[in-house]
Amino acid sequence: MKKTLMILALCAVALLAACGGGGDDNTTPAATAEVPASASATVAGLMSYLKLLVAASADTLEPVDVSAVTPPAGDAAEPDTVD
Repeated sequence: MKKTLMILALCAVALLAACGGGGDDNTTPAATAEVPASASATVAGLMSYLKLLVAASADTLEPVDVSAVTPPAGDAAEPDTVD
C-alpha cells in the first residue's frame, strides 16, 4: 500500500512539474515605449494611440517623447466622435 501511494505521489509531482512554464512570449510593448508612425500618418492612427494611452494605467506610464509626432490634419473627412 505504501509503495502504491508513493508511486501515485511521484506521478502527481511529475505531472505538475510538466505543466509549468510555457508562457506567452508575444508581449506587446507599453503604450509609452514609442509613439507609432501611424500616429503621425492618419487621424485614425492618432486616435487609436491616444485610446491606448488613456486605457493604460497612469501609475505605470513612462514619459513619452512626442517631439517627432506631427498630428495629421484631416480637413476632408468628417470629425470623429469621441467616446
